[in-house]
Amino acid sequence: MSHDKYQNPLITRYASAEMAEIFSPQRKFSTWRKMWIALAEAEQELGLPITDEQIAQLKSEAENIDFTVAKEYEKKLRHDVMAHVHAYGDVCPDARPIIHLGATSCFVTDNTDVLLLREALEYVRQRLASVLDALGKFALQNRSLATLGFTHLQPAQPTTVGKRACLWAYDFAMDLEDIQHRIDGMKARSTKGTTGTQASFLKLFDGDHAKVRLLEQKVAEKTGFSSSYAVTGQTYSRKVDAQVLDALSGVAQSAHKMASDLRLLANRKEIEEPFEKHQIGSSAMAYKRNPMRSERICALSRYVMSLQSSTANTVATQWMERTLDDSANRRLVLPQAFLAIDSVLILLQNVCAGMVTYPKVIAKNLNDELPFMATENILMAAVAAGGDRQDLHERIRQHSQDAAAEVKQQGKPNDLLDRLAQDEAFAGVDLSALMDPQQFVGRSPEQVDEFIAEVIEPIREAYVQGELAAEVNV
Repeated sequence: MSHDKYQNPLITRYASAEMAEIFSPQRKFSTWRKMWIALAEAEQELGLPITDEQIAQLKSEAENIDFTVAKEYEKKLRHDVMAHVHAYGDVCPDARPIIHLGATSCFVTDNTDVLLLREALEYVRQRLASVLDALGKFALQNRSLATLGFTHLQPAQPTTVGKRACLWAYDFAMDLEDIQHRIDGMKARSTKGTTGTQASFLKLFDGDHAKVRLLEQKVAEKTGFSSSYAVTGQTYSRKVDAQVLDALSGVAQSAHKMASDLRLLANRKEIEEPFEKHQIGSSAMAYKRNPMRSERICALSRYVMSLQSSTANTVATQWMERTLDDSANRRLVLPQAFLAIDSVLILLQNVCAGMVTYPKVIAKNLNDELPFMATENILMAAVAAGGDRQDLHERIRQHSQDAAAEVKQQGKPNDLLDRLAQDEAFAGVDLSALMDPQQFVGRSPEQVDEFIAEVIEPIREAYVQGELAAEVNV
């Protein structure tokens, strides 16, 4: 590796080798060659004078790309596709006359893009399913662990740690559904021609419309698609790219939300991401246990979300049948969005598999607020013991305000229960019996069980087939 030039940290630090390979030059340009092979095969099958020997030669050199030669051709021709046509022709001299026959540049570029986007989406799908598998296990382990709930980031009715994990997981499950929808919707551009009219192919086949349509279907099938987009201009609609980025941004949004929650919970010392034995939290403050994985998830997720607007603007500015201002933008945005979301999901998988809970701290934080939340139950019990509801309500209100003032102004523990115990109006109420946290979590444990059975298990059955490699810097 060169150390005197900028290196993309998505490659050097964060994303997997597998995702980086999908968007590598070797994969891209060898796929171009496979598109030319598919075209030649289909044209031969429909009667054009292309020999078996020419196709065999094309196949034999599909992976043998001389990038130096291609670079020299591009420098001379100022055209990347034609540079690779010539480089391919150099090693396939017999097939040279029929390479790219009837096609426009977008035949190779756009068909390759949809192939690589689909494969990258499939890889994201598997990582996302692995995250959901790990989150499901964590939720089940903590299905009944009562914890303080929050609305407006203020103490609210208790929930359970497992139920909160299901909230995170459900966002990801919806993202997975969207990713699958985008995979299912991917089609080939196939042989649509220079402006999408198929005029060049109609000329090749002497005006035979049926053969032109059959050519389009054959090429689509040879490249792994059952169909092609109904109409295109010079390119497939850039709406497709925007929809893919919408789905990746959705994953990033869910990841950012969960990681932000974990950072807040780490601050409360209730839940932590994995922290390794020799890990250093701060170069200055040796005691620190910073949630660096969650912070990195937020950073990378924010980057993916920012890319969503770029594909949207590209769709909006594709004049008529196409303009080339999409090209440089897409070279940056599409691979980097996938590399970044791959990085996010690797981190998430690591975090979800190793999250640590601190039940005693969780219980302490809950118990500090529980007396306030138990007041409605205390009120009902005191009424049942013969008290006047309105009088009891006013007494609880006054005691609550006084107890809260002690907590906020004096920094003292919450003594609301002691105040109520000393009030003769509550003498007939067993206050300690009303302090069991499980009385306040509703159906949270049962909701976890139902969520695992109805949402997580089908995902496991459909997608989870062993762990994906994650040999990157987490």
